[in-house]
This record gives sequence, structure tokens and C-alpha cells, in this order.
Amino acid sequence: MEVGGIKLEYLGHSGFLITNGGGNRIAIDPYNVSQGIEKVDLILITHGHYDHCSIKDIELLAKKGTIVVVPPDAQSKVTRVKDVEMQVMNIKDEFSFGHVKIETVHAYNVEKEFHPKKEGWVGYLLKFPNVVIYHAGDTDKISEMNNLTGYAGKGTELIALLPVSGQFVMTAEEAADAAEMIKPSLAVPMHYGSGVVGSEEDAKKFVEICRKSGINAMILNRI
Repeated sequence: MEVGGIKLEYLGHSGFLITNGGGNRIAIDPYNVSQGIEKVDLILITHGHYDHCSIKDIELLAKKGTIVVVPPDAQSKVTRVKDVEMQVMNIKDEFSFGHVKIETVHAYNVEKEFHPKKEGWVGYLLKFPNVVIYHAGDTDKISEMNNLTGYAGKGTELIALLPVSGQFVMTAEEAADAAEMIKPSLAVPMHYGSGVVGSEEDAKKFVEICRKSGINAMILNRI
């Protein structure tokens, strides 16, 4: 799909490929991606779990000089990848890459122990001139999501990529509640269908609940 000159494609699980008008290619959390996908310029990793920081997938998509952004816990894993430039970011850090400003935001479990807040794992905000993409990472519905409500509108499209599988992250119902709080221009489900956890039924349920609440939502086909 394409919004405001920004192309968004689903790599499966929590992985996405973003291409801007200038041709820069950005991958987020690639895991078990399809063969033959063109190399990328930037890879964003939300945390060190194997289904988000997959070394074989980073090696598959990286080329010489690709920047790999990681929170501190994933640093030791990515040092094994040759010829990439690693950048470590903590929560609320920012950096610019071409025409996009990238900011790390909170991602954590509220009552579950799989993704504790103290670990400092992240989601990402990618701020293009007319489009903001929020990749929530592995998270529950958290109070910090209230900070996202001002992005949609006034000529800016906010796309929210939200985990829906339950168990380690939000359920479809909880993710739909989060979408209602964030009020994105478009909500897209993730964290399902890879054999790790979650199914396409979770994604369909999320979309159905969102649409009943007046929130634009859709499932992206995996490339």
C-alpha cells in the first residue's frame, strides 16, 4: 500500500518494509522474510528476541553500509553482522535519515513479564513530511500511547502498526482499544501468522472491531 508517497509492505510477523519517495528502503524487525527482497538502507530492531532481532534476516537484507538501529540489549547480537553500521538508541532518542526523522518510544507489558518496562525495549515513530508511521513493537496498551493522538490530521496521515496475537502482546480486542485511543488514519495488525504466536483470525478480528468503532483498518498481504 502507498500513502503520501510512502510505500508500506508487510514482511510477515512484525516485519515491515518502508520505501520513501527518494528510494530509501527501511526494514523493521525482519523475521523469516521471503527470498529475493532487495537490500535495504536502514534496519530498525525493537528488541533482542529472536523473532524481532533475527541475524539471518538482517544479513539477508543488509548491504555494506546499511545502518542497523538497536536498543542496548540487541547490541551484542548485531555485532556479528559484517559491514553494517550499528547505532544504539534508548527510549526517546531521535535521529534523522534522509527525509525521515526516527524516534524511539516505549514498548512494554503492563501485567505480563515477557517485555518488562525496565528493559528499555522500544517501538518506533517514523516521521515523514506528511506521513507518520508508528511501529508499536512488542507491547500492551500503555499510557504513553496517549502521546500519539496529535499526529493524525492537519495534513498528516498516522499509520499505526499494532501487535494483535495476545499471549506476549495485546490481544485483538486490546489492540483495537489501543487504536481507538491513538486514533490513527489507518491501523494495521502485526505479530501473527509466522508460527511463533497468533493467527490470521486475530488480524481479522482486530480489523473487524476497529471498523465497528469507526477506525480505518486493514490487513496487508505479506510480500
